[in-house]
Order: sequence, then structure tokens, then C-alpha cells
Amino acid sequence: MTPRSLLVAALFGLSMLQPLANLAEAAASPAAGASAKPAAKKPIAKTVAQKKKAALKSSTRKTVRKARAGSATSKARRLSVRLAPAAAGASAALVAPAAATEDVALTLDAGGMPELGSSAFYVINSTNGEVLLERNASAVLPIASITKLMTAMVALDAGQSLSELMTISRDDIDTLKGTGSRLSIGTTLSREEMLNLALMSSENRAASALARYYPGGEQAFIEAMNVKARLLGLWNTRFHDSTGLNPANVSSPRDLAKMVSAAAAYPLIREFSTAPERHVDVRGRLTRFGNTNGLVKSPEWSISVSKTGYISEAGRCLVMQTWLHQQPVVMVLMDSNGRYTRTADAKRVRKWIEQSATQRVAAAPVRREG
Repeated sequence: MTPRSLLVAALFGLSMLQPLANLAEAAASPAAGASAKPAAKKPIAKTVAQKKKAALKSSTRKTVRKARAGSATSKARRLSVRLAPAAAGASAALVAPAAATEDVALTLDAGGMPELGSSAFYVINSTNGEVLLERNASAVLPIASITKLMTAMVALDAGQSLSELMTISRDDIDTLKGTGSRLSIGTTLSREEMLNLALMSSENRAASALARYYPGGEQAFIEAMNVKARLLGLWNTRFHDSTGLNPANVSSPRDLAKMVSAAAAYPLIREFSTAPERHVDVRGRLTRFGNTNGLVKSPEWSISVSKTGYISEAGRCLVMQTWLHQQPVVMVLMDSNGRYTRTADAKRVRKWIEQSATQRVAAAPVRREG
């Protein structure tokens, strides 16, 4: 067999395992400590490469908008919202919350669908695969830090010790976008801490270090990401780095829904991606890191997997597995313009589903005895 065939076979075997129980036992509990507000990341001067990426962003968004305006099949469509309770054991990590009133305006178009600010989206019932909402679900777009869900799966599939210490080096500095990080060069953390910060706070240097410490190094890690994508049937998905800073990391809303469902099978990904915060000892200083998705802190939401993403080419993105009207739902929102648009869109989707379900109950025929 060729080395590539061996790699595919090995990864397939690993992906079939359930190494998650012992990994969860190895995960350290978040340490309590003083809180410090995260320092804002400051971009450095634009490089020639960045200017070229700006052109890619413009072209990508024009393609999405053209598809939205000209294709009837890409138009958002509403399918029935099933009211039957979720099957027992469908998603052990999810606990349905009490009904909540979302403070967000819901505007419907002429077809009764919610008007969202995201250029592409895909919402499905993860129990039965029913599509609840979609628009441009097959559009191939940059995915930014949504990449880190695949980074986490590949890192965990390798079965390396979560307690192994890893040190941030100059190789982890972002030279593509010039983003900053509170993980300064020389910071040493365990693999478990790096994984936590990559998922919860979207720390790029942590994601980079996970790839560097992989058997065979960064290139072997990226190849493993793409092999894993093929194994999961993500045919419109390609990876070129472990952070998502590279706009060549692309996928479609439909593919990302599959990736979120696959990530939900990993207890550590569920735990780390939804943790509100964690305090970590960074070179002798206890530093607070928070979750990039504010919805995980809300008692009105029950979220089992969460990841945000942003680079200029991708816009603001959000993927989640959550409960909506007593059903486990995967929500993918891509290419939102405003800072809070993706969160507002998630609330609009939730309100629309709950209102639609209530209307179905009210319209159902009443069964009379006798």
C-alpha cells in the first residue's frame, strides 16, 4: 500500500473508535481565578497578499448574491416543523430549555420565511435530517475559524496525550492576517488547554500548535484534515491550514452541517466549544479567556456544539447544534456582515421555528371522543 493509502486507512480506523470517554476523563476542569478583559487584537499593516485576498472576498460575495437573486432553488424554503419529541438518546448532550422570548424583530418575506442577514444558511433537524430552512446551501465559501472544529477532530483522532506540554513558537504567529494573541511566544500549555482555547476562544496560535505537534508535523495534519473531510462526505470542503485564517479553507453550509454533527460525537468538543470561559496560567499570569459565541452564556439556549468564525473574505459565521422547539437542530449561518448579525439571525431562526410550530398545533384538527 502507498503511504497515502496507509494514512487514509489509519484515519478511517481512528474515526470509527470512540476514544472520547477516556479523553473526557483526561480533560482538566477550568481553574477559578481573577478575570481580565481580553485585549483587542490589532491588525498590522496590510501586505500584498492581503490585498489579493480582498479581491477574493469581493468575487465570492458577488457569486453568492447573484445565486440568491437568480436561482429559485437557492431561495429560502420552509418545510414542516415536526412536533414529535426527539427520539430517546438522539443527542445525550442536549437538554431542551424552557421556552424563551427572544428580544429580536422577526420579519417574514412574501413566502412566510424569515428575512436573515446571512448570505447563506442551512438549518436541519439533526434527528431525522429534515431541512427546516436553507439558502445557498451548496455555495462554496471561505469558512474562517469554523475550520477549528475539524482541527479538533483530527487532533483527538490522533490519540496523543492531552497532558503533553506544547510551546508557542514563532511558527505559530499569524503572518497572513496579522492577528494578535495573548499566547505569547514561549507560552507552554497542555494539549488539553490548547484544544480548549482553540475551540472556545478561537485562539489561532493554539490551533497552529496543535498542527505542529501532530505526528509528521503541520503538513501531515492538514492532509489528515482533508482525508477526514472525504471520510465524512464533505465533498465541497477543502483545508489549507488549521486555523481558518487562510481564505482557501472553504466549505458549503450543507457540508458544515455534516461537520457539526460529526463534531458533536466528541465529548471534549461539546464541552470545550460551549464553555463560557476559562482561566489559564499564561507564563505566570492567570488570564481569562471567554467564548466567542455569547449565546452559550444564555440560560434560554441549550447548545451542545458551537463555533464562530471571521475573516474579511468569509464575513461573520456561526455554526451550532442546539434545541429548537423540543428538537435537536443544526444551524449554519455564513457570510453575515454586521458584528451581531449572526447572533440575531440565530434568534430569528429560533423564533420563526417556535412560532411556526405553535401555528401548526393551533391549526391541527381537534379529536373528539364519542
